[in-house]
Amino acid sequence: VQLQASGGGLVQAGDSLRLSCAASGRTFSIYATGWFRQAPGKEREFVAAGRWSAGSRSYADSVKGRFTISRDRVENTVHLQMTNLKPEDTAVYYCAATTSRLIISSLFQSVAYEFWGQGTQVTVSS
Repeated sequence: VQLQASGGGLVQAGDSLRLSCAASGRTFSIYATGWFRQAPGKEREFVAAGRWSAGSRSYADSVKGRFTISRDRVENTVHLQMTNLKPEDTAVYYCAATTSRLIISSLFQSVAYEFWGQGTQVTVSS
């Protein structure tokens, strides 16, 4: 499985942005997809995850109500719709995928994922 993240950019606080993660290869084997982010000088942190066959999604408290993870099955693409962006959302955003059938809480950890995209920069100015 190969992942290609895109959609980052420079926006102002309160703006919206949609990130995309295009998957190729053995996409039928993907069980769950997650988004993580890493700000300068900070550790990578969980943002959102979707377990598609289970129909469940989960979000970090810091983005709940503002971010939405979704999947376009036809395009093999996972999106992260981000609204009401804040300066503290500034980070490099990474998408990741796993073929393991894990419980949702396990997906909060980066080690749960086997495949990673290259990252896309999101910068939110105040």
